[in-house]
Amino acid sequence: MALDPDRIPQHVAIIMDGNGRWAKSRGLMRIKGHEEGANSVRAIVRACRDNGVKFLTLYAFSVENWVRPKAEIRGLMVLLRKYLTENEYELHENEVRFRAIGRLHDLPKNIQNEIQRVEKATLNYQKGTLTLALSYGGRAELTDAVRAIAQEVKSGSLDPAVIDEAVIARHLYAPDIPDPDLMIRTSGEMRISNFLLWQLSYTELYITEKFWPEFREAAFVEALEVYQQRQRRFGDIP
Repeated sequence: MALDPDRIPQHVAIIMDGNGRWAKSRGLMRIKGHEEGANSVRAIVRACRDNGVKFLTLYAFSVENWVRPKAEIRGLMVLLRKYLTENEYELHENEVRFRAIGRLHDLPKNIQNEIQRVEKATLNYQKGTLTLALSYGGRAELTDAVRAIAQEVKSGSLDPAVIDEAVIARHLYAPDIPDPDLMIRTSGEMRISNFLLWQLSYTELYITEKFWPEFREAAFVEALEVYQQRQRRFGDIP
């Protein structure tokens, strides 16, 4: 099935799940699954470019993930820094802007510095946007937004009577990025795991049994094909 270029989702969000299980099924250490998962990130960034997807948001590390073994967290941070340094050239070649959302102050300082550097270096690119959700949680995002709104009300700069959905959306981590049209979750789990709770309100969901390290260009195109068969009604009747 050929993709309809007029029905390509503008924004795809992905829960990259199954790295550890992929490694375990092969008798490998969990970090090997994360390393192979990084290759899937590279592949899907290219697939977005090749198929006209403008925004890609990847759930890379949740606020809940901090309870994982310290050795695994250290390995993930090393992989993150390696990804940023070794793949920055592709962002420049394809004029893709890099962004990160979440409670970034929780990350190691060297990772924060690297994120800020790459964000600044790609700030003006407009052909695509890659967003990594790091130390991210949907409830944490909404909590931070409510706290910011409360501060504005307290200071007198915001009238509580004018608070509506647009005001709340404006206080989210990346208010200028459109809501996802399609959310993909790998490894077959049937939940959204505290990811983009506000933004996923009318997003089409696609669940695949493939583990994230197995999810490459062909699997991504298959998800786009399924998306194009959906009828998005936003509350309207068929």
